[in-house]
Amino acid sequence: MSEAPVLKRPITLQFRGDWGQANLHRICGWLAQEIGDRAPEGSRFGIWNGRGGIDQIEALLAGEVDIALVTPTAAVQMLDRAGKTKGLASLGVVGQRDRLVVAVDAALPVDTVADLASIADQLTVATSQDDGVNLIGLAAHKALRIAGVDPEKLNFFYDERPFPPLDHFIAGKSNVLIHEAVMTPRWQQLDRVRPVKYLPWGDEVLRAFAAEGWGDAVVEAGYFPGQTEDLHTLDFSDFAVLCRQDMDDDVAALVTWCMVMTRRALEAQYQHLPADRSPVTYPLVPADMARTPLPLHPAAARTYEALGDSELSDSAPVWK
Repeated sequence: MSEAPVLKRPITLQFRGDWGQANLHRICGWLAQEIGDRAPEGSRFGIWNGRGGIDQIEALLAGEVDIALVTPTAAVQMLDRAGKTKGLASLGVVGQRDRLVVAVDAALPVDTVADLASIADQLTVATSQDDGVNLIGLAAHKALRIAGVDPEKLNFFYDERPFPPLDHFIAGKSNVLIHEAVMTPRWQQLDRVRPVKYLPWGDEVLRAFAAEGWGDAVVEAGYFPGQTEDLHTLDFSDFAVLCRQDMDDDVAALVTWCMVMTRRALEAQYQHLPADRSPVTYPLVPADMARTPLPLHPAAARTYEALGDSELSDSAPVWK
């Protein structure tokens, strides 16, 4: 099945990515072009801006879009266990090694997240809002509460995206940072104005999240400036490519074929970065792409099985 499935009719596909300039939009653009190259004349493709969180799932369920990307995949598993993804399926996963990390001013007398409760009135926390959509904010506030830290007693600096909170912390305007996108350069600048340290969430938090389908992960010692030992924290990895269960089989098969057989076109856009500092973890491995937080669409599952270890074309992607 190394040849692309053939569509016999024009299609219209609506994608939902991120704010417009980040990885979800780039993945949508990659797939839209590759699918379009293999679809009949008259096919149309659109990419809507989104936030990468619960809004993506709501847009799919409402029939507003056909394909939406959500990160992290652990959150999709949590939402599925809560019954909020009924009617949805997966087409695959695009890998991104990420973590939800707590960094603090090293002068604070704390060693774990739970210790923050005793000095809550001294803290300004840079993170994202818990507004029913943003999954960073959802996880951060949920984990704080489980650790015994009341968010109502904290001062916050909020932003939807990672970089304003990172900049706020780097400049010394916040003394606690809870965020992701740990592979980006700003995380290497955290100690620009003072020493920092990194707090484990603690076993109680990790167990509570694991019970809802959200696993933990490790940041190896030395990954961050001033990090002298491994950090056990919450996983925030991977981009889930989701659709509704009623997507036509031929469309689901073609999307999946493009994800597997043209993946070098996406990888090439990130290979100027070291693999452990890249927002897309390359090389993409089909077996990993098929390990999805929701059951695969049946046509997608058949496509992964049929493709197996098929050889890729040697043609150079546009970004090579």
